Amino acid sequence: MAEINQPTGTWTFDGDTVRIVPGHGRGVHALRTMLGEIALPLAAVAGVSYEAGRKGGRLRLRLRPGADPLTQATGGALPDAADPYRLDVERARAGVAEYFADAVRDARTIEQVEDTATDRFLLPGPAVPLTLHGSDGEMFFDGEEIRLSWNWATEEAKKSTGTHRVRLADVVGVAWSPPRLESGYLRLLPRHGPHMGKPAHDPNCVVLWGWRPGREVAESALLAAAVTARLPHPSGGGAAVGGPLAKSAVAAEGAEGAAAGRSDPDTVLRRLRELGELHRSGVLTDEEFAAAKKAILDRL
Repeated sequence: MAEINQPTGTWTFDGDTVRIVPGHGRGVHALRTMLGEIALPLAAVAGVSYEAGRKGGRLRLRLRPGADPLTQATGGALPDAADPYRLDVERARAGVAEYFADAVRDARTIEQVEDTATDRFLLPGPAVPLTLHGSDGEMFFDGEEIRLSWNWATEEAKKSTGTHRVRLADVVGVAWSPPRLESGYLRLLPRHGPHMGKPAHDPNCVVLWGWRPGREVAESALLAAAVTARLPHPSGGGAAVGGPLAKSAVAAEGAEGAAAGRSDPDTVLRRLRELGELHRSGVLTDEEFAAAKKAILDRL
C-alpha cells in the first residue's frame, strides 16, 4: 500500500486502484469537492510523475485517452487547481511522492497496462441530476433530457426561444470552454439544429462569465462529463464526441464566424479560440481544425 496525505487531498494505491479523496478547506477547488472520492483503476492510468519544485512539487496522473468522461469532456482545459489528477506536494513529502509514483509505475509495468486509447469509459460519469447555474441561464440534466432556461442577463435572441429541452438521444457531443480572460460556455452539439452561432445567441449553450469561476467551472465540467458518459464512446464513431455530425456542426459555425469576422477582428479571435478549445477537447481532429482555421483566415 502506498499513501500520501496532503492538505488538498489524499491518494492511496493498493496495487489495483488509485483512490483519490479530496481535502477540505478554502484551498480545495469546488470541482474536487463536488466530485468526491474517485476510484481510478490501474487500467485507466497511462503514466504518473512527480515534478519537483523549489518550494514543493506535484504528483500527476496521466489517464489513457477515452478512459474518463471528465477528461474527455474538458479536453485538458481544466485549471490546475481543479484537476483531480494533480496533487500539490509539500517539499518535506517529496520522498513519499516519489515512492508513490514508483509504486504506480511498477504496477503498470507488471500488469502491462497500455497507454493507448481505450474503447470504453473505465470510470463512471457523475451522478445525475445535475444543474449548471450559468451567467445567462441554467442547464439541468436528469440523465435523459437536458433543460435550458434563461434569466435577465440572456440575450433577447436566445431568451425569445423560451425554455429549451433537448433529449440526450438528440445530442452528439458537448463543447466546453472554462471562463478565463473572456467568457466560457457549455454547449450541446445537437443532432439536428438549430444552427450553432455565438454562445450568447445559441439556445443549446449556457454562457459562463466567471463571476463565480470555481463554481461555474465545477458545475459545467460535471454536467459536460455526465452527458459525455451517457453518449456512445468516442472510439465507436457516429453519435459521439468528435463524430461526423458534431464535426459538421463545428465546421458550419466556423464558416459563419468567418463571414461575421470580415469586419470584426474580435469575432475572428473568439472563433479561433473556440476552434482551439474544440480541437483540444477532441471534437476536431488535427486536419479538421487546420481546415476550419484556414477557412476563417482566408475570409479576412
